[in-house]
Amino acid sequence: MAEPSASPVVVTVPHQAEAELFPPPEQSAKRAHVSSFAQYQSMYARSLSDSDAFWREQALATLDWFVPFTSVQSGSFEKGDVAWFLNGRLNASYNCVDRHVAAGRGNKVALLWEGDEPSEVQKITYSELLEQVCKCANALKRMGVRKGDSVCIYMPMVPAAAVAMLACARLGAPHSIVFAGFSADALRDRIVDGHCRFVITADEGRRGGKTIPLKATTDAALAQCPDVKHCLVYAHTGADVHMHPVRDIAWKAALDAERGYAPCEYMDSEDTLFMLFTSGSTGKPKGITHSTGGYLLYAALTTKYVFDIHEDDIHCCAADIGWVTGHSYIIYGPLALGATTFMFESTPLYPDHNRYWQMVQRHKLTTLYTAPTALRALMRYPTEDAKRCDRSSLRVLGSVGEPINPEVFKWYADVAGDNKIPICDTYWQTETGGHVLTPLPGATPTKPGSATLPFFGIEPVVLSADKGEVISGNDVEGVLALARPFPGLARSIYGDHQRYLLTYMTAYKGYYFTGDGVRRDKDGYYWITGRVDDVVNVSGHRIGSAEVESALVTCPGVAEAAVVGMPHDLKGQCLFAYVSPKIGQDAANPAFIKALSLAVRAEVGGFAVPDHVLVTSALPKTRSGKIMRRLLRKIACRETDSLGDTSTLADESVVQTLITQVNAVLDAAEAKAKARK
Repeated sequence: MAEPSASPVVVTVPHQAEAELFPPPEQSAKRAHVSSFAQYQSMYARSLSDSDAFWREQALATLDWFVPFTSVQSGSFEKGDVAWFLNGRLNASYNCVDRHVAAGRGNKVALLWEGDEPSEVQKITYSELLEQVCKCANALKRMGVRKGDSVCIYMPMVPAAAVAMLACARLGAPHSIVFAGFSADALRDRIVDGHCRFVITADEGRRGGKTIPLKATTDAALAQCPDVKHCLVYAHTGADVHMHPVRDIAWKAALDAERGYAPCEYMDSEDTLFMLFTSGSTGKPKGITHSTGGYLLYAALTTKYVFDIHEDDIHCCAADIGWVTGHSYIIYGPLALGATTFMFESTPLYPDHNRYWQMVQRHKLTTLYTAPTALRALMRYPTEDAKRCDRSSLRVLGSVGEPINPEVFKWYADVAGDNKIPICDTYWQTETGGHVLTPLPGATPTKPGSATLPFFGIEPVVLSADKGEVISGNDVEGVLALARPFPGLARSIYGDHQRYLLTYMTAYKGYYFTGDGVRRDKDGYYWITGRVDDVVNVSGHRIGSAEVESALVTCPGVAEAAVVGMPHDLKGQCLFAYVSPKIGQDAANPAFIKALSLAVRAEVGGFAVPDHVLVTSALPKTRSGKIMRRLLRKIACRETDSLGDTSTLADESVVQTLITQVNAVLDAAEAKAKARK
């Protein structure tokens, strides 16, 4: 492979006087796989300078191969033909289950599950998991599923969902998981776009005390999917649901009829393991495809090093398997390592706001990986409640989904870890398959709000947005791109490779373009400033929305904030801020509004103070908890005639409420401007 186009990143450890710094706790470093910053630097440098040897060693040490690979890597970003571990044969299901049983670890708990109600607990050993996966694979085979067939999985967060994933992997049938909250139309589109002839679902799901009618939604979707041959239905709640004759098959009866052994397909390293649909800038979802060998290795290694997984760990990723975080850090990464992984069906606020901390106490969880959205929701409540729970088993905390602002970082460190354990603020994407910028808990000094440094094999570059030129050195800002391929990177968009090339490889020739803005500070640490289309140009100042949001959240009484750009006659663009107050905050108090402006002025500068601020309890969020900023931008710009697909929202009524509120704010501002004239 050709040498990288830019020199490896040189990093110096920042000094306390230069930046607020959280060194790795001494206890964490003692037992860590990477136990010092010097060790990280050495491994990282080798992963770039001797890439083939580094990845060969990792692949052979981490995964079991039926047929050894003949070469480590080939291809380029420009041609879109990247391939890893060529001609190697393996199976993801075998690597996640069979080999651990064969090694004598069959009695170890593989899946630890807690349902919507805290009293619902299941423990499934590796031996039990192997039997269920084999029975499910045989049932799918009897339904007609063969190697290469796409299978749609639309299930709640139950162990059967993991069984279904691993059964598909065993047969070499790429799975396409659709989050169990999408509408019938969204499900239909993903079934059709993924060419899925088989669907796996459940009677109902449960979340936060509410029941989700999954089978009814599936029926509505399948009414418009004539190519679907069979639908396997898992009985989760036992609800009486309609079973379509011939097409629908009951999970229990189907699995009970099968034996507990099913041979694994020998999969080429580059065979597709799964596709996962993610939002596109055009509004049309795109099916990101991941390979078997490269993805599985990268998921396993990032799990091992970022969460510092050891034999006695109980790893909790509080995401949903409907998103890539659940794929990589609930299922494939932990199980490939033979770890105990925790699945969680409910929400952090049900039946009360102590659910996370009670789970830690009940199950002695050692890692907790969650989103800033969840943490901000928990920050509304007294910290004393959380601290009454025993959280002493925790060793590593993680954050995912968006940058974690300093206030939330410090709260998380205090409440979850008594300021004694490291926080790994991870940056990655559906397309990367695993972390690309992240601290390592025993090695990396962290800065609140920074994703810190690259993972092994990742060569980040800062490019100028207009010319695409590499901006070298530190204390620079631009757009984030990656200069070389790595095993976890998605290989294509299902059925549309040209869209894949246009989306990721064409904007800056020779690089993978992340679509995010970035700042590399004077110490070489990376700070994600938000999507490039979320960078607002106000009077010549390029302002990252994430930076302004972080400033707003530092203001006492603010739970969440979302900032978007809108047209302005003089400035070109101005900022519109949506602010969600904490419980008990008097949102109508003029002093509160003034404090918001002062916070931005103090943290960012006067040029970044939003022209308009709406204090509202209603923010449009997807069912996974992410704020849908696309809608906020359109509402602020009064482009409400073309809002696009809103089926992923947890509460669609929020949209109309916001339209009314925003119009009132803008009308009042216009009236005030006219009065001044």
